[in-house]
Amino acid sequence: MSRYIPGNQKHLTLDDRKYIERSLNEGVSFKDIARFLCKDPTTISKEVRLHRLDDWYHKGPFYNAKNFCIHRYKCGKTNACGKIVICGVRCSSCPTCNQTCPDFVRENCIRLTKAPYVCNGCPNPITRCTIAHKYRYDAIFANRKYKECLKSSREGISITKHELHEKDMVITPLIYQGQSPYQIITNHPELDMSVRTLYTYLEDGILTARNIDLKRKVKFKPRKVHKTQIKERAVFEGRLYNDFQALELDHFTEMDTVHSSQESKRVILTFFLTREKLFLAFIMNRCTKGAVKLIFDKLERQLGIYDFLTLFNTVLTDRGVEFGDPDSLENGLDGTVRSSIYYCDPMRSGQKGGIEHVHTMLRMVLPKKTSFEYLTQWDLRTIVDHINSTPREILNGRTPYDVALENYGPDILKALQLRPIPPDEVNLTPKLIRFNH
Repeated sequence: MSRYIPGNQKHLTLDDRKYIERSLNEGVSFKDIARFLCKDPTTISKEVRLHRLDDWYHKGPFYNAKNFCIHRYKCGKTNACGKIVICGVRCSSCPTCNQTCPDFVRENCIRLTKAPYVCNGCPNPITRCTIAHKYRYDAIFANRKYKECLKSSREGISITKHELHEKDMVITPLIYQGQSPYQIITNHPELDMSVRTLYTYLEDGILTARNIDLKRKVKFKPRKVHKTQIKERAVFEGRLYNDFQALELDHFTEMDTVHSSQESKRVILTFFLTREKLFLAFIMNRCTKGAVKLIFDKLERQLGIYDFLTLFNTVLTDRGVEFGDPDSLENGLDGTVRSSIYYCDPMRSGQKGGIEHVHTMLRMVLPKKTSFEYLTQWDLRTIVDHINSTPREILNGRTPYDVALENYGPDILKALQLRPIPPDEVNLTPKLIRFNH
């Protein structure tokens, strides 16, 4: 029956569980709840039974939580256990009654043993119910318990101890002999695991051999983890590198940031026009989305919307968190679409190799570990002019400034405040600017 219900293979969400809670409070049956959620009634039944919440707080009018016998109100037995010679205490108020009395009958509620399995929607007020161990369905608790179960079910390895021991008896001696994981997996297909899985087992300490027993692993440095990448996946819809390649553009603009030393939070926003090899750079006080937007708005005011579209119609950048709001960058001051932002693949800086190469020239003047705290836009503009006045072999010995002057004219270059530097005055050393940290 369930295979004919659309959407039956999807997990229940928090909204679905909230609807189940409301329906149980209103006394709706599992069948009606399942019909609304497009699920099988057994799915609702299992959900309620697995994720119901124990309620020991509301014990009803009888506050003796140790006695669950249905005869406890009328029972007059004393000394049913026979442990005390003279005992005048009624057994119904004794904690050992349930274990020793032969006439003990546990009090049960049909709502807890059959559908709906919880006290939600019970006509009897909870303050008058005499059942000590109650259950109720809470959507938030059920969803949290579901997530914990989902996480714990995916932890560890899906293999028995016997199978792991058999694999360990094959792998560990070969590791000690200096063989690589790839060599072991290739020569022993009966292990039925990938090379990546074997490395994971060694990393987690599941096998007798360890990482220190590998020939080269101990020589590798820890891989750098980029913690400043965009986490919102919806940003990349229609903006991936494959979408960019489908445009088949002969020229576009690359964008990136150059960070200061750890003592300063200032960064440099850089642009690289691939056809003219023209380099642009702007100082930002913070590496944030808003700071990048301010630079885009400033360029639009200086150039005008038409010239801005000419230079920055298509922009390719990395997945830095400062570029995580492409809508604000693509839309101009008056709401006009002024640019299209695309993102490179993760860990593929070579896809925008032009700007990475010109960064090496920028680092000749601003070496790594240089603080940008005292760097001004005037100093940065001087560095840009010297870089753009350097002849390039790919331009047949011409400078990026000359090619840009020929393609765009003097008005755009004047708006960008660019100027040529005589060939013999070009200086790409730290002595170019006033300060040197």
